Amino acid sequence: MKNIIKTFAFLILFFGMVPVLQAQYNTPYGVNGRRRIAPRSQEPREKAEPMTADEMVAAEMPKLSKALSLSDFEQAVLTAILTKYVQQRIEVQILNLSPEKTLEAYEIINQKQDEEFKASLPQDKYEALVEYQQNGGKKVKSKKKKKKKSKS
Repeated sequence: MKNIIKTFAFLILFFGMVPVLQAQYNTPYGVNGRRRIAPRSQEPREKAEPMTADEMVAAEMPKLSKALSLSDFEQAVLTAILTKYVQQRIEVQILNLSPEKTLEAYEIINQKQDEEFKASLPQDKYEALVEYQQNGGKKVKSKKKKKKKSKS
């Protein structure tokens, strides 16, 4: 009789645990319970459109004006010149010329741009711009003379 009671209790306990165990493993997100973060879609992602010359110059101008401390007029002049020559560089890229011809075209564009900067900007601003370009867009640091301490 004790054996039958133990068996019956075991079966009731076993059948009572089956739904709990099933709930652990039959989740709507799979066996490991992880949910997919990005939905699967059949639509291909749109490629980001390349920036226009105006957008490129507009993005770069705050850094330039801060580094060179330009007035509004100088900013406008610099923006016009940069937009013109950035547009020319974009056009050279679109043409897909050979590397030699591309390099030659860039050198000509750089020469013309440099001449126009020289003619349009004051000498100190022009020199600061050239230094800014040589430093790769890093802020131009003014060199300060250090005073030597005299030993008393």
